[in-house]
Amino acid sequence: MDKLAGNFNSQNPTDVEFHASEIFSRRAAPWRGMATGDARGVLKSVLGIAHASYASACCFACAIEKSSLRPDQDCVALAFEDICQRFDLFLARKSREGDRERGLIILDRSTEETSIQRLSRDFRRLGTQWGAVRHLADTPLFIDSKASRLVQMADHIAYAVFRRYNEGDAQYFDVIAHRFDETDGRIHGLSHRHSAPQTCTCPACLSRRFTRFGSQQD
Repeated sequence: MDKLAGNFNSQNPTDVEFHASEIFSRRAAPWRGMATGDARGVLKSVLGIAHASYASACCFACAIEKSSLRPDQDCVALAFEDICQRFDLFLARKSREGDRERGLIILDRSTEETSIQRLSRDFRRLGTQWGAVRHLADTPLFIDSKASRLVQMADHIAYAVFRRYNEGDAQYFDVIAHRFDETDGRIHGLSHRHSAPQTCTCPACLSRRFTRFGSQQD
């Protein structure tokens, strides 16, 4: 990503922050005034780095349709819980395979920092609605996204998922679709929480329906 940033500031590439929504809207330097096609190309170039990364690299994401939630449910808390559990299950599977490393969750600083820290402590102590969380080494760490290319990459992955589910625009999601954690044809790293999973044709919902149907057939 530093090499890519050099195309936009050769003197000081570390000053270039890849923030997906700003690139898409071209509302801030160095993206301001850039042609639409060029800006879309930058987004795909960043995601292309994840596409071509190590074979062991995996993505995790949760898309929630707010209209399907009860008034007392918070979408940020539900999404964070969902991703924590999926990451923990991924680490548990790796542990059974002999890789006993624990995981860290690193997030961009936000107004949700206090509530997420509290949620994380509760998950480690009490578990999530799906069970105990056993493989996280610590509570989440919060850093300024400008200081971390990995957080910037996570921002692009989240934006690609947002465009896929909120706008029906899959061109960015498709670049990293194969990177979501999966085993035996079932996608574990991507979830879509809404009121009609039985008719949804997104990869997450289709994966769950097909694997359930296969198990019933067996």
